[in-house]
Amino acid sequence: MQNIDEPQELNKYQDQYSSQKFWSKLRRFGAKAGEQIVYNALLLYYVLKSPNVPIKHKGLILGALGYLILPADLVPDAIPMLGFTDDLSALFFVVQTVKSNITPAIEKQAELKTKEILKTD
Repeated sequence: MQNIDEPQELNKYQDQYSSQKFWSKLRRFGAKAGEQIVYNALLLYYVLKSPNVPIKHKGLILGALGYLILPADLVPDAIPMLGFTDDLSALFFVVQTVKSNITPAIEKQAELKTKEILKTD
């Protein structure tokens, strides 16, 4: 992906998303990916489930989560310290774009699930 800040670039990854793949990726790589990635991914996941989110925002969310799931992306996830930077950029961009849909309840839900996945207090 050349420019993460262009929504049309994220849209092409929508078909990579599935709930099953999403949870599998978070459980397998959550600790390696780190708290910021897990939290931002969960924010988007819970916003996606919200019924009042505009369809264009849902498309961006699906693209960002699809990109996260993608086994081979711009910077391979296996590269220490750098592997998830492109994923974080995509997630952060979309979180900023859809932030008006992020309620305190969604933030709390994402926070609790992040702690559960990372096994932190």
